[in-house]
Amino acid sequence: MTRIGLISDTHSYLDEAVFKHFENCDEIWHAGDFGTIDLADQLAGFKPLKGVYGNIDGKDIRIVYPENLRFNCEGVDVWMTHIGGYPGRYSQQIKTEIYSNPPKLFITGHSHILKVMPDKKLQLLHLNPGAAGKQGWHKVRTLMRFNIDGDKIQDLQVIELAGR
Repeated sequence: MTRIGLISDTHSYLDEAVFKHFENCDEIWHAGDFGTIDLADQLAGFKPLKGVYGNIDGKDIRIVYPENLRFNCEGVDVWMTHIGGYPGRYSQQIKTEIYSNPPKLFITGHSHILKVMPDKKLQLLHLNPGAAGKQGWHKVRTLMRFNIDGDKIQDLQVIELAGR
């Protein structure tokens, strides 16, 4: 079993509570808009980190983290990208690939809207952890925790941090 902490849209702000909420996680996955490479380095120094760059991230982040990251975690095919849309409204950049070769777990950020949506047509689960930073229009900062056990995604928890 792999325990995952999922975060996005930190926009250069890392709440100390993240470390408490992710202390029992095996890995942290960041779905883009880190804001600074220092923030990424803090997370990577705490737990193994997988991430993608977002639209606000500079060259320093883009040379370390890709735009799209596709990998396997245990028995789950995972695709993480910052701007990917969601079931029924996938972005043009990924639409062809997601329909021809869908992952089991599709993770995005960008919207600052927390979403957990199954795509029954493609047999995938879409997760967007919302925004953990203070920049943007969201009123509550959020992140997620979940487990991958073999080919099962389970025990999903939504964590609300303090307001912006």
